[in-house]
Order: sequence, then structure tokens, then C-alpha cells
Amino acid sequence: MAVPLKYNLRNLRVRWRSTTATVLGMALVVAVFVLVMSLDRGMRATYINTGDPRNLIVLRKGSTAESSSQISRQQARLIRYAPGIARTERDEPLASAEVIVLALLQRREGGQANVQVRGLGSVGLELRPQVRLVEGRMFVPGRRECIVSRRIAERFEGCRVGETFRAGATTWRVVGMFDAQRTAHESEIWMDADECRSVFQRDFFGSVLVRPVDCESGQGLAQRLESDPRLSVRVIPETLYYEEQTRSAGLFQFLASFLAVIMSIGAAFAAMNTMYAAVGARTRELGTLRVLGFRQHEIYLAIMAESVLLGLLGGVLGCVLALPMNGLATGTMSQSNFAELAFEFRITGELLAKGMAFALVMGVLGGLLPARMAARKPILDALRSV
Repeated sequence: MAVPLKYNLRNLRVRWRSTTATVLGMALVVAVFVLVMSLDRGMRATYINTGDPRNLIVLRKGSTAESSSQISRQQARLIRYAPGIARTERDEPLASAEVIVLALLQRREGGQANVQVRGLGSVGLELRPQVRLVEGRMFVPGRRECIVSRRIAERFEGCRVGETFRAGATTWRVVGMFDAQRTAHESEIWMDADECRSVFQRDFFGSVLVRPVDCESGQGLAQRLESDPRLSVRVIPETLYYEEQTRSAGLFQFLASFLAVIMSIGAAFAAMNTMYAAVGARTRELGTLRVLGFRQHEIYLAIMAESVLLGLLGGVLGCVLALPMNGLATGTMSQSNFAELAFEFRITGELLAKGMAFALVMGVLGGLLPARMAARKPILDALRSV
């Protein structure tokens, strides 16, 4: 017969001090694990949500990011007027030659950080339907004007509508603010591409964003551009390009795995110490259970049940501690261009389940050796102990 579960619950309640300390230790480990993994999820979601499946992005062959690509003005012109590109109601090609630069700005809470500045063409906003102006107006080329994302306006000085900031040895006036709906554009400042190149001394563009007439035209357009010897470019769907940028989240994946291993070892030892102390304090009690007819494997399972309960309690508490961070906006440096990337903690049900599984593993590891010792204790030695 199995040892009643209420026996384990009573023992945990009687030794409430050691139980509380162990549960809190495990809870902190689980909370850190969930939060670090949620950072990784937030970064990935930011990139994956970016882009329009109808768009193609043209980069220099061999480049993996806009910041490292160089497309000359002549090449940009050839791309812009290539056949197969859709046109606006004004009969203008839906193609935006763009450039990426960095501006060092002052954070509102103190310190400085690089912010990605995107110079875009006249149809750049039309090519990004997920982005919309929520305050002010669109910039006018030649006036040293720009628009900023909502997140940039919140995090950096001089970036609210009507304010000014200095970048590229020039003072820029913010005339509008846009909402990019949790995409990578939430970390950008937008201005006219030619003006941006002039001020930041760039004689080239970084990419050309185009929208083909349809899917079939897009395939033909990509083949023509990539086979044109005058261009030497790589053409990929915009959504695929941003999926490739998720490698920037690799740092958080490594950090989460490293912290999980190190902290879980410490938490497992804490649980093991607690269970060793619990077993040592009730040696005679365990011997009495053997005399009453409980077998070794039943004693083993009873001690393991207590350790697993400690792990589950720690897991639940850790998940509860991490939940208030869900949706909280933060920022970190992107590995692809060294600019600050704004994103949110994303704590999902799947991530909470992994946190609980992580806590369960710690509970099992913490109870293995103490349970083995308790089960193998000779009955006479256990009854004679003081």
C-alpha cells in the first residue's frame, strides 16, 4: 500500500521554515528562467511580425543586413524602374531606396544608446501598411524633419512631436509619431533617404524595398534583378529577411540556457539539503513505517513525492512572480547593427508550462539521493536512532 499523501503534506507543514526557504529558492530560479526566455520570445516576435509578404527587399549580394549592404544610386534607379513593379495611383513605382544609419541619442532615464535611423523614399510608408501615423504629419524632404516611433518617443530625449535632437552634425525636428504595431520599426526614426545620405555622408543606399504586381511577377522580377550583371544583388521576401534577423536573439537563448543550468544545479542542491534534513529528522518515524508494513519502494516514493511537491510549489510561485512582466516594454542592443531594439516581454502559456517542467525536474533531482537513503535504512538502525 502507498504512503498517504497527507503524511507528506503534514511533514512539509511541520518543517515550514526549511520548506519556505526551498520553495522561494526554486521560485526565483523559475522566475529568472521564464523572464530570460520571454526576452528571447519578445525579440523573435518583433522580427517575425515585421514585413509585408507582398514586398521584396533587394540587398547587395553577400550582405545579410541592410546596414552592411551598399547599393549605388545608379543601381537603385535601375531597380526602381524595373518591369514587374506595382505602381501607385500617381503612377509612381512602389519602390523605396533606403539607407540605414545610427544616431547616438540620450535616454530619458539616463545614459546613451544607438538608435537606428532609416532614410526612405516617398512611397516607403505605403509599402508598410502595418505602420500608421498617430500624431503630427509626415516629414517634408529638405527641411531636416523626421518622424519617430512611439517607443522611441517614450525612451529618448528630444524625440516627441515638436522637439528636436542633434544627429549627424544637424538638428532634426520631430514632426510626427507613428505606431509600428510591435514590429522592428518600433525601434526606428524615419526621414527622407536623400537627406539622410547627405547629412550622414553616405554615397549609397542600403536596400531597395519593392512590391511586385503579383506573385508571378515577383518571381520573374527577382530572377531578372539577380541575373543582371550591372546589379550584383540578392532579392528575398521582406518577411523572410526579418525572420533571418532573429539570430540576434541567439544571445538570449544562450544566456537562458546557461542560467538555467547553473541556477538549477544550485536549486537542486537546496532541495536535496532540505530532504536530507527531513529524512534525518524522522529516521525513527520512517523505521516505524517499515514495521507497519510499508515497503522500501513505498518509502522511496513518499520522500520523492515531498521533493516533487516542493518543486511544483516553487514552480507555481515562480510563474506568478514572472507574470507581471508580461507585455512590459524594454530594449537591448541588436547584434546585427548595434542599435537599440525595442520589444516586449512575451510570457506565453507554453513558456509557463516549460517553467513548471523545469521546476519539476529540480524537485526530482533534489529528492533522488535522500529518498534512496531513507528507503535503504535498516529497520533496526532506524528504530534505535535518537
